[in-house]
Amino acid sequence: MLADALAKRLGLKIGKVRCDSLVGDGRAEGRRVILAKPQTFMNESGRAVFCLMRSYAVEPEQLLVVFDDLDLPLGELRLRPAGGSSGQHGMESIIERLSVTDFARLRIGIGRPPGRMDPADYVLEDFAAQERELMETTLQRGVECLQALLARGLEEAMTLCNTPAT
Repeated sequence: MLADALAKRLGLKIGKVRCDSLVGDGRAEGRRVILAKPQTFMNESGRAVFCLMRSYAVEPEQLLVVFDDLDLPLGELRLRPAGGSSGQHGMESIIERLSVTDFARLRIGIGRPPGRMDPADYVLEDFAAQERELMETTLQRGVECLQALLARGLEEAMTLCNTPAT
């Protein structure tokens, strides 16, 4: 969802198929930008990311992975320069395939599933009506964070992104 929102803001079209991913590329803030949405199963995301990085000659320090996070409250964003998987299977796959953890990641909080609901089922559900507005605001904040990252670097983007919305 964030890749689509960023593509729209930057005027990029995501649609080319490459490395088991839907890809769009262009320029923003004077830099080449490649947006990719792996179409593999989540726990095989590393295969697509690795292939794309080789195909486009991207180094880990040029990579940003965006993923949902059950451990962050709905609507919170966390941008970090490196780290672990936070238990997210897609990130585990990427870290395993790349053999590094030194790449930026933006976590988007989706909150915990209600009751005893299986987290695997929860992450595949659509947002409830009352959650959609918050997620729309969150996605716009995410786009602003990523534009700040492109324009002013990771440190300034982290300050913007990691500050709770008011």
